[in-house]
Amino acid sequence: MADRRAGAGGARPADGRWRVREQRAPRRASETRKRSGAPARERRPAPVRLGPRSAAALVLVSAAGVVAFGWPLLADSASGLAHSADAPWLFALLLPLLLAVVVATIADTGLDAKAVAMLGVLAAAGAALRPLGAGTAGLQPMFFLMVLSGRVLGPGFGFVLGGVSMFASALLTGGVGPWLPFQMLSMGWLTMGAGLLPGAHRLRGRAELALLAGYGALASLAYGLVMNLQGWPYLAGMSSGISFVPGDPLPDNLARYAAYVATTSLGWDVPRALLTVVLILLCGGSVLRALRRATRRAAFEVPARFEAPGPGESTAGDEAASHAGASKHEGAQGPGEAPAHPA
Repeated sequence: MADRRAGAGGARPADGRWRVREQRAPRRASETRKRSGAPARERRPAPVRLGPRSAAALVLVSAAGVVAFGWPLLADSASGLAHSADAPWLFALLLPLLLAVVVATIADTGLDAKAVAMLGVLAAAGAALRPLGAGTAGLQPMFFLMVLSGRVLGPGFGFVLGGVSMFASALLTGGVGPWLPFQMLSMGWLTMGAGLLPGAHRLRGRAELALLAGYGALASLAYGLVMNLQGWPYLAGMSSGISFVPGDPLPDNLARYAAYVATTSLGWDVPRALLTVVLILLCGGSVLRALRRATRRAAFEVPARFEAPGPGESTAGDEAASHAGASKHEGAQGPGEAPAHPA
């Protein structure tokens, strides 16, 4: 019995044989901190990585979008602007370019299964929020969610989320048309801009909410300002003071465009900006915490690794089998008997 107790305690028995005993794997640092009472280090949520192909696709689609939005301002009177009925078909090519951003992001491993799942959830939430303010003085609660999501998840994920959310909401509300690629592009820029704001890892609390509220107001106004460029050059029957004149100097057309925005869409853009500010200030803190908690649990960009146990480690199955074999072997021996040597 003394030998058995000595062997179980780790000392070498008198018969020269080591008995089987449990060997525990070294504890992880997080388990050590938990047992010792030290505060665990908080893992910061990592945005979806923006790889070279994703960045190239974003630059390409943004350049195409700028040209599609702004080329009528630089067209002269002898250009093919009269064939404006063909322009929506040309601009509809923006939709495949937006889809190319998604494909490039997946190819760069910026979107794994967990990120795609979160993309679907947030896009569905944004699509469900958009009809709540449809036709009500421009009030669209979708904008505040896009700003907060872009802030937490980064510019690359934000651009894809904005485009997909606008596409899903168009399917839900029946708003599919030649304007849809422009809406997807504008919402993608809005959400991407939120991810480019400074202080993503340092700024918290009221200061962050104030920053996001200010950005949300400006971005909501800019969204309406940019979207008006999509149809203003092709509208006919308006007063000469607010209508587009092909071939006129750019400053003159910009002055007419400012008058057009002030008399038509500003009454919709300002309420949308005010609602975005109010929702961010009231609900922004809770939504930001929920999004950051979800990204920490999803652990984006952290691949699963399976490592073989080291020389001094054993798996749980090996430990259980060793315990069972040792108990059975000791039960077959009499008290005080030494273990039998293998033949």
